Amino acid sequence: MKTKKVLLILLTLALIFTLVGCKSEDVKDINLSINKIGQGEVVTEGDIDKDNGVVTLKAIPAKGWEFKEWTGNLEGTENPVQVVVADNMDIAAVFTKTGEESTIKYEAELGILNGTEVSSDNYGYSGDGYVTSLDNEGDAVTVKVNIEDEGMYDIIMGYNGPNGEKTNNLLINGVTKGEVKTPKTTGFTEILAGKVWLDAGENSIGIGKSWGWIDIDYFKVKKEESSRNELNPTKELVNPNASNDTKALMSFLVDTYGQKIIAGAQNSESATWLNENIGKEPAVLSLDLMDYSPSRVEFGASTNDVEEAIDWFQKGGIVSLCWHWNAPKDLINEEPDKLWWSGFYTKATTFDVEYAMNHPESEDYQLIIRDLDAIAKQLKRLQDAGAPVLWRPLHEAEGGWFWWGAKGPEPLKKLWKLMYDRFTNYHDLNNLIWVWTADDGQESPEWYPGDQYVDIIGADIYLDSHNYSPSTAKFYNLVDMYPGKLVAMTEDGTIPDPELLQKEAARWSWFSSWSVDLLLRDNTLEHIEKVYNDDYVITLDELKNMENYPF
Repeated sequence: MKTKKVLLILLTLALIFTLVGCKSEDVKDINLSINKIGQGEVVTEGDIDKDNGVVTLKAIPAKGWEFKEWTGNLEGTENPVQVVVADNMDIAAVFTKTGEESTIKYEAELGILNGTEVSSDNYGYSGDGYVTSLDNEGDAVTVKVNIEDEGMYDIIMGYNGPNGEKTNNLLINGVTKGEVKTPKTTGFTEILAGKVWLDAGENSIGIGKSWGWIDIDYFKVKKEESSRNELNPTKELVNPNASNDTKALMSFLVDTYGQKIIAGAQNSESATWLNENIGKEPAVLSLDLMDYSPSRVEFGASTNDVEEAIDWFQKGGIVSLCWHWNAPKDLINEEPDKLWWSGFYTKATTFDVEYAMNHPESEDYQLIIRDLDAIAKQLKRLQDAGAPVLWRPLHEAEGGWFWWGAKGPEPLKKLWKLMYDRFTNYHDLNNLIWVWTADDGQESPEWYPGDQYVDIIGADIYLDSHNYSPSTAKFYNLVDMYPGKLVAMTEDGTIPDPELLQKEAARWSWFSSWSVDLLLRDNTLEHIEKVYNDDYVITLDELKNMENYPF
């Protein structure tokens, strides 16, 4: 069907093409909306081809500004540029300040929408609206940006969060690079979504649904200005009586920090598999004191993890220990998912940590002391063997899925400090390096026990299978939140790519892969081989002799 196009030019620079069909009296309007980011104007140049819907646009920057790119339904840097209008189009001309770095703002409603939609129901947004309806798996909004110089960039997001704190995925060039935790708001505001690496040229930035339920207003991109090399964690341990072996291990970790990453695995089965199939072993072996919990022993649980830890130390390895602490009492012990062996989960116990910590005269508190003493006895065995321990108790508390975090930050912090005091001052355990497993949300610092009780910050990171991102945004969020503390990836599913770790300067101290099943599900064999044979990765055979390591 042939059509005739009639173009109307409005002062708002909305161009309307009117299509009239030869065999119909119907009229169809096609809108070309032109917006500006920064200071400048957009004009039409030359004659307008009304029959074919062709117009030439020219971006004219204001004084002190320069044209950077077109975005929206037109991409590129050509200026002037010829546009063929075949359907409704939204175009924005991006202007930046001349001779200086500038924060560039990209309106979300002009981006690429997958399952989402533009709305203007709420007030306070910028531009012509905002993007909402991140309701289903795969829903996302992305914008295209052109970057002149590769490097680290701050991604700032304008949003409205009327439905409470939510977590969603930060998408960079189609790959999840981290999570964005957005606190509840009463209107539109902005938040640092993350620090990410952007290549020179075209990149895409967006938000994909995890929890959803937020409104996305815009994205800002700003060159990250701080030096990626200025990491100065302290070697001084919080326990002034720490043993020389423990001081030597901490000194080694700090000396290695930013130079290489130390390979770790979560259990002996993983270490054995790696040795048999890759020909390399992790330097850090992470084990669990779970089955030493008295309420598990009462049901017949047994373990030899302490013996395995001592063997690993005597083999020249680094020992890390966590404790999936079965609640001291009040196990529900019911099918299907609340049986006694799930007693460290909030759902599987009615034990109230807040009540216990507020009532030191209670049976509940005394049972906490009983459990702490039982675990101290096992840690003492390691101390007697000369083995320092990366001690990682009460992990992932902020999630609330473990009973020790179920009642919020205050009882958790009391419990951590009680454990520190009981172990350090009562049991004289001087072989522990205290590792706090942290998150990087806006409220995460409220959970932190304090610098005087924590040596190292850890993060447990599980990305989609075969996503080998170094989680740079989370790393630097934690570095900024806890200055002076070394930061490690204390659990992982996918192992970060050593090339990307170096490229993006994500200087995690070590990683620790969780179980053989998860290792093989989330990583290809080729990737595992690549990691364990990379010069940037320290394996067991490359560990220095800690016995005489200076501190």
